[in-house]
Amino acid sequence: MTVLDELAEEARRRVRRAEREAPLEEMRRRAEEAAGRGFPFEDALRKEGMSFICEVKKASPSKGVISESFPYMEIARDYERGGASCISVLTEPSRFLGDLRYLSEIAGEAKVPVLRKDFVVDEYMIYEAKLAGASAVLLICSILGEDELSRFIGACDSLGMSALVEAHDEEEVSKALRCGARVIGVNNRDLRDFTVDHRNCLRLRPMVPDDVLFVAESGIRTRQDIEDLERSGVDAVLIGETLMRAEDRVSKLRELKGSGVKVKLCGMRTERDVSEAVKAGADMIGMVLSPGFRRSVPTGRAVRMSRLVPRGVVLVGVFVDSPAEEVEKVSKLLNLGMVQLHGSEDDEYVSRIRSSLGVPVVKSFVVKSEDDLARAERSAADLVLLDGGMGSGEGFDRSLMRPLGRKVVLAGGLTPENVGEAVAAMRPYAVDVSSGIETDGAKDPDKMKAFVESAKAACKEDRE
Repeated sequence: MTVLDELAEEARRRVRRAEREAPLEEMRRRAEEAAGRGFPFEDALRKEGMSFICEVKKASPSKGVISESFPYMEIARDYERGGASCISVLTEPSRFLGDLRYLSEIAGEAKVPVLRKDFVVDEYMIYEAKLAGASAVLLICSILGEDELSRFIGACDSLGMSALVEAHDEEEVSKALRCGARVIGVNNRDLRDFTVDHRNCLRLRPMVPDDVLFVAESGIRTRQDIEDLERSGVDAVLIGETLMRAEDRVSKLRELKGSGVKVKLCGMRTERDVSEAVKAGADMIGMVLSPGFRRSVPTGRAVRMSRLVPRGVVLVGVFVDSPAEEVEKVSKLLNLGMVQLHGSEDDEYVSRIRSSLGVPVVKSFVVKSEDDLARAERSAADLVLLDGGMGSGEGFDRSLMRPLGRKVVLAGGLTPENVGEAVAAMRPYAVDVSSGIETDGAKDPDKMKAFVESAKAACKEDRE
């Protein structure tokens, strides 16, 4: 028997012992009474940017005891302070030295969703997880038949829980999709012999549709690893040992998350512009989709340009006082990842667009006074863009800048020469540039590259 076989068999014995004290029907009834609405685990993974599932575990079969003292509540609190999206708790007792009690206590205090990580071989374990406060459970393709997997996913759905369905190869990914998985985790570790192939998840990423959340698991150790996964369109990472062994878990998690600014290169007008923006390392690429402006792009050309934007780079559509119906139509046609509004659109308009499209909305504000900042602060948008003159390249008075308590995109007057200083001084979520990367009115590949490098370098210097 492999280690995985042994773990699965031990899980079955645990279920039989537990059923002597609380029969299956009793557990099902209690879990159904506690059933919730919505799927908070999936909501957490869908938020913009890479999501981090941080693992609380004392030991593993391949590494032995990782934490002798194992202050599990303190570990969970550290993860929340560091910005974890979710917390994974090992409950397998024989090789991982876990306990369902750890899950229950952590879930009782945590403000983020909690995942039960175990070798689930029976619905009973799903009901246990629900009653312990878990928002999700791990289901491993290699120890479950297709009928079992489908049934277990259905049991999770009925309780308002998510299933993180773990696969390791092409056949298991296909199996997960056939069974209706909404969240697929690809494990870089082969659970049969515990060897690790760090690129396994990257090879399998193209098999998973965009509407299914994709989680990379195991062997993720550095910020560079995270950046590689971000570029491949991975939605979340599950990290255990790297964080468990860190002297300062909060700092290590923040290092992995990165304090780097996002860079949006805007005003793309040709397919060449898009290709060069991608090469330059843009996180977001913008096109002006309302007619009548110098950088406006006709819809037909925009469709061709959109095909050049790879997974992991956000395509942003910029609109100025366009009818909401037109914004919705064009956004769906281009499969936009974000909508940016540059006109007089009010909060009702913003809310309609977000609700209709299900993507983040950016609202731009010309900043001339403190009142303008106050309006930006109150906006219903997901992000606010602070500008000096709506595409004029004019910067705003940065002496007005103060923390807004929300994600800010900085624009106006930025160039490769001054963006580093602006990022270091103002710490925006993102920077947005169009005229500052042009020469004689056309996008300049060298300026694009220099702009991205300068913005990212400012964050790197700050971390060091």
